[in-house]
Amino acid sequence: MKFSENWLRSIADPGCDRATLMQRLTMAGLEVEGVEMMGEGLKGVVVGEIIAAERHPNADKLQVCRVNIGAAEPLQIVCGAPNARVGLKAPVATIGARMPGNGMEIKRAKLRDVESVGMLCSAKELAIADDASGLWELPVDARVGQGIGEFLGLPDASIEIKLTPNRPDCLGLEGLAAEVRALFDLPHASADSKSMAPVSSLTRAVHLHNPADCPRYLGRVIEGIDPAAQTPLWMRERLRRSGLRSISVAVDCSNYVLIEMGQPTHAFDHDQLRGSVEIRRARAGETIKLLDEREVALDEGFLVIADSERPVAVAGVMGGWETRVTDSTRNLFLECAFFAPAAVQGRARKLGLHTDASHRFERGVDPELAHRAMERLSQLIIEIAGGQPGAVIEAVSVGHLPVRPEVTLRRAHLERVLGLRIEDQRVTAILTSLGMQVRATPEGWTARAPSKRFDIEIEEDLIEEVARIHGYDNVPVNIPRGEIALRLEPEALVRTGDVRQALLTRGYSEALHFSFVAAPVLERWNLLEGAVALSNPLNADLGVMRTSLLPGLVDALKHNQSRQQDRVRLFEIGKAFHAGDPPLETPRLAGLVSGAARAEQWAEGDRAVDFFDIKGDLEQVLALAGPGADFAFAPLDEPGFLHGGRSAAVLRDGRQIGLIGCLDPRLARALDVDGDVYVFEVELSAVLQRNVPVAGEVSRYPSVRRDLALVVDQSVPFARIRDRAQGVLGDLLRECFLFDEFVGPSLPAGTRSLAMGLILQDSSRTLTDTDVDSAMQAVVAALGEHTGARLRG
Repeated sequence: MKFSENWLRSIADPGCDRATLMQRLTMAGLEVEGVEMMGEGLKGVVVGEIIAAERHPNADKLQVCRVNIGAAEPLQIVCGAPNARVGLKAPVATIGARMPGNGMEIKRAKLRDVESVGMLCSAKELAIADDASGLWELPVDARVGQGIGEFLGLPDASIEIKLTPNRPDCLGLEGLAAEVRALFDLPHASADSKSMAPVSSLTRAVHLHNPADCPRYLGRVIEGIDPAAQTPLWMRERLRRSGLRSISVAVDCSNYVLIEMGQPTHAFDHDQLRGSVEIRRARAGETIKLLDEREVALDEGFLVIADSERPVAVAGVMGGWETRVTDSTRNLFLECAFFAPAAVQGRARKLGLHTDASHRFERGVDPELAHRAMERLSQLIIEIAGGQPGAVIEAVSVGHLPVRPEVTLRRAHLERVLGLRIEDQRVTAILTSLGMQVRATPEGWTARAPSKRFDIEIEEDLIEEVARIHGYDNVPVNIPRGEIALRLEPEALVRTGDVRQALLTRGYSEALHFSFVAAPVLERWNLLEGAVALSNPLNADLGVMRTSLLPGLVDALKHNQSRQQDRVRLFEIGKAFHAGDPPLETPRLAGLVSGAARAEQWAEGDRAVDFFDIKGDLEQVLALAGPGADFAFAPLDEPGFLHGGRSAAVLRDGRQIGLIGCLDPRLARALDVDGDVYVFEVELSAVLQRNVPVAGEVSRYPSVRRDLALVVDQSVPFARIRDRAQGVLGDLLRECFLFDEFVGPSLPAGTRSLAMGLILQDSSRTLTDTDVDSAMQAVVAALGEHTGARLRG
């Protein structure tokens, strides 16, 4: 925010120099980002009036002017400005004055043989403004001979402060002045609440269709203004020093109230409105031509100000072209409203705009300020352009207006956080100086912030306010101390770092991606269902929260492949999001492999990565859950974005926790990635649950191995055979593993031979051949019954 230092001091003058003021504001969290000096070096420049002007005898474009500066004799000054004329009042640089722009000293001179004593000046020559088209025309009431600095209230400084989003109350000079009073212990100033009695009977009805978006809307008609009225110099100067140019009386007065009070307002041409004023959501297909002359399309996400026929403004952002105030406007309809921040946030950005109004409404404007701002705006317009005010028409939904909560501040907590004891009277004075309603309690205080402070909600907010005003310089610099309790990590949980390390040791690199993606990306993956849309996205390509980590990993793969990286292994640990109240956040682990199974070397030939490579990588991670963790892989009912024949569901205790497989080649081609891409994604919480190891007796008796070669249908997975053997043998079976698979013409069509090893051991005795043979017969019989397996040969 940019403002005039003299304007601020006219509201609250701390009685200190500029450097001290800037330092105190910065230390209070209102960082001074820049200071531009204005009007320095104007000694010898006074208000003059041209009392005679004749053509120069030797130059067609010059005039010889006689200028009254309040001295005994008028000055003769040769001037080439096109607007030099009798009766004009303009700045005059007298002999000996130095021009602030270039330091040139004004001396007596002859221009084409005519003596010139002084110089009539433009605003640019005085380094006050950029206008160099002619002499700076001063108001007719400017006193001749008065120093130009004194007349303009110069020197001054244009100060720009950088505000954090939680301090919209300081986006107006009244809010800044309140901060200055609190910082310098100045008396509190009550707001002027004088209202103008209605003179005109003209009014316009106002209807709130979305009170949650706009709980308060004020409208007033001012009838019969003078369209030829000019904004006075004092107002133009204050606006210019605040970074705003003068446009017209109505716009300048609106901008003046914006800077002075922090309340955006708007003026419509009353005669261009049709019927009542409606505050509603835009309808599909509606468009509006804005004040910047762009035609924009609206949707239901925009709140608009409309008459009975069409939208006339985008609420909280910008007014419409058709109802703008022009040079022929005689009747105004003034708007002053409170729009909920959520109804405005992101709307200006969606239209490619950032306006002073949207900047304030997005952060929050005082909901109780509208009445005073309307009266101030009306007063300024009528004082400058005349007119008769009508009654203020208010549409309000009190139940939707924000209410500041009562917050408790504990004395002990304040002392513990700040590391110093502040007297109770000082704490009370600080909170009261910030406009809060303060009540003492045995443990401390309760305080209710004023309506303009949207950022006071919890105890720490009050502590911050006390520290700011008391002064951060007064907070002692001590080495922090504290007793840290040692917390043992539960044995039943695998550390995320161990998961990360397991993948890193297998050649993976960790990737990090934004949690938000473009909706079309999820739609291509068929993952858009249940996605959480952002109400205020950074841009259109980051409009929804991701429902899976895999789109980001595949995008990273594409990025690497485009840079000649053919062998890629990536993983990511992050959250996926799904719609809910509140939205559901699920920690996930995802991985991706593509290219060669091994890095290029002399001892092994090239082989492309396959399903079992990535399955082995995932099993390495799942093994961290310890022995007895019931993980399994099963066919997917609906492969979705995976290849139907090279994919599987990942199960734990019979519940699906993720999936693994090859990316569907059609999707891979659409995503423009090369070769087969294998991926997995599982719930991180299921991976991190560990079975705590339990010590058991080591058998003193030898183990026995028996191998079985079984012919089974190709649709029967080995896991089903293994589980059935475990069920038959129980604790007697210590290990069961597959060591060979054979498919050939010697076997019936549709079958395969699986060779597996079984390790048997009893903890109480040595197994005999009879025991082992009996066990093997039982296993073969059970497998034949449940899976159709038979011994080969």
